[in-house]
Amino acid sequence: MTMEPQRKRRYMIPAEATIEVIGGKWKTLILCHLSYGPKRTSELKKAMPDITQKMLTQQLRELEEDGMILRTVYNQVPLKVVYELTETGESLQSILDQMCEWGEKYIQGHFSKKEAPRAE
Repeated sequence: MTMEPQRKRRYMIPAEATIEVIGGKWKTLILCHLSYGPKRTSELKKAMPDITQKMLTQQLRELEEDGMILRTVYNQVPLKVVYELTETGESLQSILDQMCEWGEKYIQGHFSKKEAPRAE
Protein backbone atom coordinates (compact mmCIF):
# COMPACT_ATOMS: atom_id res chain seq x y z
CA MET A 1 0.00 0.00 0.00
CA THR A 2 1.65 3.21 -1.19
CA MET A 3 0.44 6.45 0.29
CA GLU A 4 0.19 9.57 -1.82
CA PRO A 5 2.36 12.35 -0.41
CA GLN A 6 0.43 15.27 0.95
CA ARG A 7 1.10 18.49 -0.93
CA LYS A 8 1.49 20.90 1.95
CA ARG A 9 2.25 24.01 -0.03
CA ARG A 10 3.39 25.46 -3.31
CA TYR A 11 7.14 25.58 -3.87
CA MET A 12 9.18 28.30 -5.54
CA ILE A 13 11.96 25.85 -6.46
CA PRO A 14 11.95 22.03 -6.36
CA ALA A 15 14.69 21.90 -3.71
CA GLU A 16 12.16 23.35 -1.25
CA ALA A 17 10.02 20.22 -1.58
CA THR A 18 13.04 17.99 -0.93
CA ILE A 19 14.05 20.01 2.12
CA GLU A 20 10.50 19.94 3.47
CA VAL A 21 10.34 16.15 3.23
CA ILE A 22 13.86 15.20 4.40
CA GLY A 23 14.98 18.41 6.08
CA GLY A 24 16.29 18.48 9.57
CA LYS A 25 18.67 16.25 11.41
CA TRP A 26 16.36 13.44 12.41
CA LYS A 27 14.42 12.69 9.22
CA THR A 28 17.61 12.26 7.23
CA LEU A 29 19.10 9.97 9.88
CA ILE A 30 15.91 7.90 10.04
CA LEU A 31 15.94 7.49 6.27
CA CYS A 32 19.62 6.50 6.33
CA HIS A 33 18.98 3.83 8.97
CA LEU A 34 15.95 2.49 7.10
CA SER A 35 17.95 2.31 3.86
CA TYR A 36 19.67 -0.73 5.42
CA GLY A 37 16.32 -2.48 5.90
CA PRO A 38 13.16 -2.45 8.02
CA LYS A 39 13.55 -1.41 11.65
CA ARG A 40 11.44 -1.46 14.79
CA THR A 41 11.00 1.75 16.76
CA SER A 42 13.36 0.49 19.47
CA GLU A 43 16.07 -0.23 16.89
CA LEU A 44 15.82 3.30 15.53
CA LYS A 45 15.92 4.75 19.04
CA LYS A 46 19.02 2.70 19.86
CA ALA A 47 20.73 3.85 16.64
CA MET A 48 19.94 7.50 17.52
CA PRO A 49 20.32 7.76 21.29
CA ASP A 50 20.10 11.57 21.33
CA ILE A 51 16.58 11.68 19.87
CA THR A 52 13.68 11.79 22.32
CA GLN A 53 10.88 9.25 21.97
CA LYS A 54 8.45 12.10 21.27
CA MET A 55 10.62 13.50 18.46
CA LEU A 56 11.18 10.05 16.95
CA THR A 57 7.44 9.39 16.90
CA GLN A 58 6.74 12.81 15.37
CA GLN A 59 9.38 12.43 12.66
CA LEU A 60 8.21 8.90 11.80
CA ARG A 61 4.62 10.15 11.47
CA GLU A 62 5.68 12.99 9.18
CA LEU A 63 7.74 10.68 6.99
CA GLU A 64 4.79 8.30 6.81
CA GLU A 65 2.40 11.15 5.89
CA ASP A 66 4.79 12.21 3.13
CA GLY A 67 4.85 8.67 1.75
CA MET A 68 8.55 8.06 2.48
CA ILE A 69 8.09 5.20 4.94
CA LEU A 70 5.56 2.47 5.59
CA ARG A 71 4.45 1.58 9.10
CA THR A 72 3.35 -2.03 9.62
CA VAL A 73 1.68 -3.06 12.87
CA TYR A 74 1.70 -6.75 13.77
CA ASN A 75 -1.16 -7.84 16.01
CA GLN A 76 0.79 -9.64 18.70
CA VAL A 77 1.70 -9.15 22.34
CA PRO A 78 3.75 -7.12 22.82
CA LEU A 79 2.70 -5.04 19.82
CA LYS A 80 5.25 -5.11 17.02
CA VAL A 81 5.63 -2.05 14.77
CA VAL A 82 8.08 -2.08 11.85
CA TYR A 83 9.08 0.83 9.62
CA GLU A 84 10.52 0.49 6.13
CA LEU A 85 11.13 2.69 3.12
CA THR A 86 8.44 2.91 0.48
CA GLU A 87 9.34 2.98 -3.20
CA THR A 88 9.29 6.78 -2.96
CA GLY A 89 11.56 6.65 0.08
CA GLU A 90 13.93 4.32 -1.75
CA SER A 91 14.13 6.85 -4.59
CA LEU A 92 16.07 9.09 -2.15
CA GLN A 93 18.91 6.55 -1.92
CA SER A 94 21.23 8.38 -4.33
CA ILE A 95 20.71 11.66 -2.44
CA LEU A 96 21.45 9.95 0.89
CA ASP A 97 24.53 8.27 -0.60
CA GLN A 98 25.83 11.61 -1.88
CA MET A 99 25.24 13.23 1.51
CA CYS A 100 27.22 10.43 3.18
CA GLU A 101 30.07 10.72 0.67
CA TRP A 102 30.27 14.48 1.13
CA GLY A 103 30.08 14.15 4.91
CA GLU A 104 32.92 11.62 4.93
CA LYS A 105 35.12 14.00 2.91
CA TYR A 106 34.21 16.87 5.22
CA ILE A 107 35.01 14.83 8.34
CA GLN A 108 38.37 13.84 6.87
CA GLY A 109 39.21 17.50 6.15
CA HIS A 110 39.22 17.32 2.37
CA PHE A 111 37.91 20.87 2.13
CA SER A 112 39.92 23.92 3.07
CA LYS A 113 38.65 25.89 6.05
CA LYS A 114 39.03 29.17 4.21
CA GLU A 115 38.26 29.24 0.53
CA ALA A 116 38.83 32.14 -1.82
CA PRO A 117 35.84 34.47 -2.29
CA ARG A 118 33.73 33.92 -5.37
CA ALA A 119 34.16 36.31 -8.28
CA GLU A 120 31.00 38.18 -9.16
